[in-house]
Amino acid sequence: MSGDSVEELRQFRNKYKLNFPLLSDAGHETLEGYGVWQEKNIYGRKTMGIVRTTYVIGEDGTVKRVFPKVKVDGHIREVLAALKG
Repeated sequence: MSGDSVEELRQFRNKYKLNFPLLSDAGHETLEGYGVWQEKNIYGRKTMGIVRTTYVIGEDGTVKRVFPKVKVDGHIREVLAALKG
């Protein structure tokens, strides 16, 4: 889920030829609900933004696993292992 607009996500999806839907939450309601819309300190400048986090949600709608403050490198392996186990 992204804080970007639907149009921005459409352009991003087209640019990178993605074959899956992207979710927009430009008003940040869901992002805030999951606790990922937070104040960030970037080079001494405070701003609001998304703290990259992955939630694994089960078929029953419950959160099965949370990966906070995700680092991209190697993360897919962690998520795939969680989905298998």
